[in-house]
Amino acid sequence: MDFLHPAGWPRAKGYSNGVAARGRTLHISGMVGWDADCQFYSDDFTDQAHQALLNIVAVLAEGGAGPEHIVRLTWYVVDRAEYLAAGKALGVAYRAVMGRHYPAMSALQVAGLMEARARVEIEATAMIPD
Repeated sequence: MDFLHPAGWPRAKGYSNGVAARGRTLHISGMVGWDADCQFYSDDFTDQAHQALLNIVAVLAEGGAGPEHIVRLTWYVVDRAEYLAAGKALGVAYRAVMGRHYPAMSALQVAGLMEARARVEIEATAMIPD
């Protein structure tokens, strides 16, 4: 996996500008912050993001991959201010699950998610090397 940072650009913080990889691709659908029984245990943004990342890692494991194989994450949030306010706590929760692996990422504010209680939904793409 090659992390792409154009010359002269400031270093990305918490994500990569691009990732080049070759191998078996895994596409993980949007995961929300509920547990394996589809139950939310918290309405807190950071708690839900943490659980959504744990859910992604569980699906990755089924495909023989781990967080280090993720090449892209797309975050859908219902409240931009809530996402930005989570800052440091979100970073701690992210590193607890993903370590210091920062793939290409996008974050979008959306009008709502299909699960009414969800504060965040995260999609992932992973690449298992040949």
